Amino acid sequence: MKKSDFYYDLPKELIAQTPIDKRDNSRLMILDKETGQVEHRHFYDLPEFLRPGDCLVMNNSRVLPARLFGKRPTGGAVEVLLLTDKGDGVWECLTRPGRKTQPGTDLTFGDGELTATVVGEVTGGNKLIKFHYDGIFIEILEKLGRMPLPPYIHEELSDSERYQTVYSKELGSAAAPTAGLHFTPELLKKIEDMGVTLAYITLHVGLGTFRPVKEEEIEEHDMHSEFCIIDRETADKINNAKKNGGRIVCVGTTSCRTVETVSDENGHIEPWSGWTDIFIYPGYRFKCLDCLVTNFHLPESTLIMLISALAGREKVLNAYKIAVEEKYRFFSFGDAMFIK
Repeated sequence: MKKSDFYYDLPKELIAQTPIDKRDNSRLMILDKETGQVEHRHFYDLPEFLRPGDCLVMNNSRVLPARLFGKRPTGGAVEVLLLTDKGDGVWECLTRPGRKTQPGTDLTFGDGELTATVVGEVTGGNKLIKFHYDGIFIEILEKLGRMPLPPYIHEELSDSERYQTVYSKELGSAAAPTAGLHFTPELLKKIEDMGVTLAYITLHVGLGTFRPVKEEEIEEHDMHSEFCIIDRETADKINNAKKNGGRIVCVGTTSCRTVETVSDENGHIEPWSGWTDIFIYPGYRFKCLDCLVTNFHLPESTLIMLISALAGREKVLNAYKIAVEEKYRFFSFGDAMFIK
């Protein structure tokens, strides 16, 4: 199957640069995966498409304010993006300019309350940086860091919480699980009150989620790894819903990839934590997930391949064609789709 099979034409003006005022006022396209039929609603209508006994699975990972702007010893500017915590104050990072942050380079951030030393380099050019500070690193990061917005968003956020879900809890993501950005506390309560079980997994989203598929034959693509956790409470909620005839409705591709990684062939889940590099594309047989809440994804991305595995490539591309015609807003701050 070829990468070009998942291309669609998207006018740049449809790429949402800022979130709308009220999270659940975004538009919601309903896509029937059996018939391909499309319906246009708003996100606050989602409860109409859920049933008592369903289990709504959400990713509670929280985005680190992982972009740091500092100085090199020469006084030159440096940008550091934290990727992976390696322990003992060492992080794997992207740096800019990369050629001027060789091992041994000292860096300073803020008024010197955070300093760092480049201590190594890994395959691909990322740097290993050891940070020096007094106090709690996360608190310093919350003060000095900025949100690592996706490369297609060119405006700074006035309120960084708009790039967090209202249920975000576990710090560790380099990008938001954006399908969850549409929920409000009031909408979640309404869903729970109607008899839908709310369950939370954790998958820390890496920047690899934005890495383009370079190989024309998609089967040759090397999928990035991300750390995920399913605890006993969530496993029990999913298993009980399955046993009692409820549907597993995943919010976002990250929740989908997590439950599909952990599930056995019968859709049964046991508590688990570890790294997943599952790559879901057409031909994949879903074991646990029944329905998906998702945003509109980049052409030729692994994410549009995943939803094509669920609803069929032709149906998905037709739905995207309609979304373009109807001027839906695309990508992280854009509108949503419910695949039923």
